[in-house]
Amino acid sequence: MARQQDMGTGSVRRLMVQMAVPALVGQVVNLLYNIVDRIYIGHLPEIGGAALTGVGLFTPILMLLTAFALLAGSGGAPRAAIAMGQGNREKAEQIMGNCFCVLLILAAVLTGVFYAACPALLRWFGASDATLPYALEYARIYILGSLFVLVVMGMNPFVTTQGFAKISMLTTVIGAVINIVLDPILMFGLGLGVRGAAIATVLSQAVSAVWILRFLTGGQTILKLRRQNLRLIPGVILPCLGLGISSFVMISTESILSVSFTSSLARFGGDVAVGAMTVLTSINQLITMPLSGICQGGQPLISYNYGAKKLDRVKEAFFCQFGVCVAYTTVFWAVMMCFPGFFAGIFTNDAALVDYTAWAIRVFLVCGFSVGFQISCQQAFMALGQAKISLVMALLRKVILLIPLIFLLPNFFRDKAFAVFLAEPVADILAAAVTTFMFFRFFRGLMKTAREE
Repeated sequence: MARQQDMGTGSVRRLMVQMAVPALVGQVVNLLYNIVDRIYIGHLPEIGGAALTGVGLFTPILMLLTAFALLAGSGGAPRAAIAMGQGNREKAEQIMGNCFCVLLILAAVLTGVFYAACPALLRWFGASDATLPYALEYARIYILGSLFVLVVMGMNPFVTTQGFAKISMLTTVIGAVINIVLDPILMFGLGLGVRGAAIATVLSQAVSAVWILRFLTGGQTILKLRRQNLRLIPGVILPCLGLGISSFVMISTESILSVSFTSSLARFGGDVAVGAMTVLTSINQLITMPLSGICQGGQPLISYNYGAKKLDRVKEAFFCQFGVCVAYTTVFWAVMMCFPGFFAGIFTNDAALVDYTAWAIRVFLVCGFSVGFQISCQQAFMALGQAKISLVMALLRKVILLIPLIFLLPNFFRDKAFAVFLAEPVADILAAAVTTFMFFRFFRGLMKTAREE
């Protein structure tokens, strides 16, 4: 109760730091699950370039697993926070229990479907005869650990939304440290190569899943995961899924987007262009995942105080989140524009791939500074429980703008691979402008209505 009261009365900026810093660290560390794998894989003797490209082709399936986890987690956590702000702890626990049940069902279904369809999907994503064996080795092992992935990513938001940001951070830190330690042992020490990277990731996710479930069933948590709340209640779970559909669309369209990029680049630039896109995907995560961590810190404050009708605190929390997101993306963009070759070289020692990727970075991220505007506003819609407009903004950048541009722009440029990479900055700047304008217009109206009520 003291923690909940602090959410409603303590210094907003201090609370933002307390909530956002652990979430930010957790998200950055979470990047290591995939990035460390790719760094090690890219430096495998003789096969590094082909293996890195092959593992990159697994990205659409990875994004879909993440999307289904967030369908329950990012939809349920704000609803639980609003219920806590209203003083309804029982409803908040029902929400968490129902979301956990949905995650278990999704894990069982997705494991079976993706394992069986994996070879055909990877071919469709652009795998060649040279890269398919590495993609398949990694994918099938990772898919068998889908349960752990969904539990960690789907339940961790419920830890953060209660104010336990440090526990949430430890969930990812513990797993990432285990992954970093196991990767060289399994890949190089035991000679397992790409399979070793996948095994290390699954084992680390399993430990994180056990950690988070022990916390949510223990005595320290405010909201406890109880067996009686696992029974699905339509009136409880459907509003959560309705809100979570925005995050689901954002991440699942990332999968469609990845397929669009890799298939087009395989056609216009070959394996080297697909390999560059693998590196660009990891670099892009260095932008988006820290932003997600910052917004995870802001979400409990915005949601709780909106539920408690403390509108001045809602406004202060949003502008604090907005300013940090914009500042981060601007600094990151400037660094990437100045040192693209350095970042490309982290992922591979293939000279041709490094040179091509360095060139692609400057095209792909030329408008990267605008991402902070778009994500901070779109995530604020989520925190306020505005499912419909959040969904529209999620669709805008990827489905309405970026995917069509990937296929349209090559018709107007001689260098068609350049045109494919150019689609990203064009979509970024347009989506940021529209989302920011729509949010500030909607936010003023929402605050006015809430004050009148």
